[in-house]
Amino acid sequence: MKELELKYGCNPNQKPAKVYMKEGELPFKVLNGRPGYINLMDAFNSWQLVRELKKATGLPAAASFKHVSPAGAAVSVPLDDTLKKIYFVEGVELTPMSTAYIRARGSDRMCSYGDFAALSDECDAATASFMKREVSDGIIAPSYSDEALEILKTKKKGNYLILQMDPDYEPEPQETRQIFGITFEQGHNNAVIDGSLLENVVTKNKDLPDAAKRDLIVSLITLKYTQSNSVCFVKDGQAIGIGAGQQSRVHCVRLAGNKADIWWLRQHPKVLALPFKEDVRRPDRDNAIDVYISEEHDDILRDGEWQRVFTEKPEVLTAEEKKEWLAKMEGVSLGSDAFFPFGDNIERARKSGVKYVAEAGGSIRDDNVIETCDKYDMVMAFTGLRLFHH
Repeated sequence: MKELELKYGCNPNQKPAKVYMKEGELPFKVLNGRPGYINLMDAFNSWQLVRELKKATGLPAAASFKHVSPAGAAVSVPLDDTLKKIYFVEGVELTPMSTAYIRARGSDRMCSYGDFAALSDECDAATASFMKREVSDGIIAPSYSDEALEILKTKKKGNYLILQMDPDYEPEPQETRQIFGITFEQGHNNAVIDGSLLENVVTKNKDLPDAAKRDLIVSLITLKYTQSNSVCFVKDGQAIGIGAGQQSRVHCVRLAGNKADIWWLRQHPKVLALPFKEDVRRPDRDNAIDVYISEEHDDILRDGEWQRVFTEKPEVLTAEEKKEWLAKMEGVSLGSDAFFPFGDNIERARKSGVKYVAEAGGSIRDDNVIETCDKYDMVMAFTGLRLFHH
């Protein structure tokens, strides 16, 4: 098939809409559902991301995409008991592929609501069973087991979008797009992200463990498919905070750092002990947790409000308790899609447990950024590679 008609473009008023190949056949099949324009933008960006993660790390990889940027991305690293609880998979038998997607989906559960999923490897029944419970718009993968396909076809009243991607497809070396009727052309971004980018360590501390190298690679590959400006916090093979599409880099760091803080606070003993009613849906639990650990926690503890989701009024998580818990977060890796222009980015990153940093370098204030890293005994590598994506 050379051409596929879509439901509509970015918005329902933008019709007609289609995708097509100038040469050859479309490199994907629609196994179920009907794709929209944004669905396919998410699908093809996320597919490239997980394909590169798998190639770079050798581990099954997954991504959770929303509006052409990842809400989460991860490789398959085993989950501890705490993460199983906050990702709602206690007692569930996990496979390497399902573990990667559960991590990707768990990076930012609020933003992953209604996501588009991408898997580097075959979608198995365990992954499909987890996805069946979550609010999601579609999935792209190289293949599906028969059982997984049957499970996914039951989502969204049978309208769940299921795409099968040709794993051997490679795009043309030149890519084009139109904006306001004007055609742009550039070379496809074939930059390879691997451990060689981390060899130029510019800080006094040059101890970069293998786990940190893996996490920095996960961060940089994630940024390659995130709307710029962007930064990405990673721990244990998964993104825990992504700041995308900001005009100021320090705002990217603040946004991503705040998301990383929420991810860590979800593991606080008081959060783990929240007395939810059994019939409260996972999205409502996510919303309640987000409010509970935010500055607006009093909203959900007001008489009458907490009774909707909790069996009893929970204890307040105080500002001091949050500060003490956040101080325990450590060993986080941070990637940036371009250089840091000021040391304030590092100051904010440190507050969210960042120990390892990878950025392009090349700022006239590189010395200030390096000095700030040295002040906190952090390790920073200059990659020499900018990763803007628009």
